[in-house]
Amino acid sequence: MNIMRLKTRFDAKAGAADLWDYIREPRPYRWTFLTISILIPLAGIAMLAQESHFRPPDAPKVSFISTFAEGRSDEEIRQSNLENQKRKDVREAELAELRQQKVDAYKTLGRATGLDVDEMARQAAIENAREAAEAEARRRELYRAGSTVDDSGE
Repeated sequence: MNIMRLKTRFDAKAGAADLWDYIREPRPYRWTFLTISILIPLAGIAMLAQESHFRPPDAPKVSFISTFAEGRSDEEIRQSNLENQKRKDVREAELAELRQQKVDAYKTLGRATGLDVDEMARQAAIENAREAAEAEARRRELYRAGSTVDDSGE
């Protein structure tokens, strides 16, 4: 490719003279358009050039349990633990009952649509047992049941 050809094709001096002639021509709104055409890239550059700094989050405010009476006896603590366990057991029983109602509703829907829900339940039980066995094997592999830990630090 001839370099001289590119040089004559892209002449900056001739281009600048042509631009100056175009700007000098009397056209309506030329200064408005010129101003807008300069402001749009400047606004884009200004938006992209802004710095933003993220400050680290505030340190968490830790509050300790302060609702227990000072000097509680071991028996009071034990009674409180028993009451909490009873509430937890009641809550778990309610959740189990809701889960059973949900299963029963799905079984009823399945029977109404002609599905063999008993076979599906049997297949699900087999699948759950297989997944539990795989999880147990993975757990044993990772945590080597019965192995001792060397406390010597070596």
